[in-house]
Order: sequence, then C-alpha cells, then structure tokens
Amino acid sequence: MSEVVNATVRTSVLGPGLLLGIGLGAFVDGIVLHQLLRWHHLLSSRPGTSLTANLIADGVFHAGAWLAVLAGVLWLWRRSRQTMNGRWAALVAAMVAGWGSFNVVEGLVDHYLLKLHHVRPGPNQATYDAAFLIFGALLALGGFAWYRRTTTRSAPAGSRETARR
Repeated sequence: MSEVVNATVRTSVLGPGLLLGIGLGAFVDGIVLHQLLRWHHLLSSRPGTSLTANLIADGVFHAGAWLAVLAGVLWLWRRSRQTMNGRWAALVAAMVAGWGSFNVVEGLVDHYLLKLHHVRPGPNQATYDAAFLIFGALLALGGFAWYRRTTTRSAPAGSRETARR
C-alpha cells in the first residue's frame, strides 16, 4: 500500500500545475493589463518613474513569468515520464489554482502593500483592484476544489492514496 501512496506523491501534478498557472497568470496580467489595455505598468504608481523604467520592469516581470512556465513544463515533463495516466484534468485544475493564487498575491503585494500600481488607475481604481482580488480568489478556490475533486475521484474511496493527494 505504501508503494501506491509514494508513487502517487511522486506523480502528482499539483506542484507543476500551480507553477504553470502562476506563470501563465502573470503572462495574462502583463499582456492584457500592461500591453493591450495599457491600464498600468509595473511601477506606474511610483511618481517620476519614466516609461523606460516601467518597460524594463515589465520586461523583468515577463522574464520571471517565462521562467515559472519553463520550470513548470520541465517539472511536468519529468513527472509525465513516471506516468500521468488520467491526470490532465487535475493538471488544468492546478493551473487554474495557480493563476488565481498569482492574482491574489500580486494584487495584495503590488496594489496594496507596495503600492506599485493599480489595475486601472483613476476613478474607481479601488473597485478594479478589489475585482482583481475577488477574481483571483475565485480562480484559486475553484481550482483547488476542482483539483481535489479530480484527484479524489481517481482513487478508491477511503484509500490512503486519496488522503495523500
């Protein structure tokens, strides 16, 4: 029985999925909010910060997102070599949880704690910041619930394997 539990822990997609979700969530934030909508840059709430400095900060942010995705893919590839039978729904669920977790942490740290920027500066900026946090929390909670449901269903009810996932 312990061999089954250890194999499950080694082949879980939660870690790689969370890392992929964090990286992809960062890309959505950077591409949609920073570039397409041009609502803010990473340092846009810092008075006197030039556009060049903001673009460099955005580039460093995107490089970090890319590294998170790369690490998640490599981690997942390593796990998939050990067998990923039936874990694709769990992987997507973990990615959704990672995306939401990124939004919550980034929103709390950058918007409230460090005051680096707001989702959309100007009128109603507090509403946009709160909506961003709520969206992130819903993604995170929903993703973790979905992950739990998909991994619990794939193990026999009451087994130690179910408890360890």
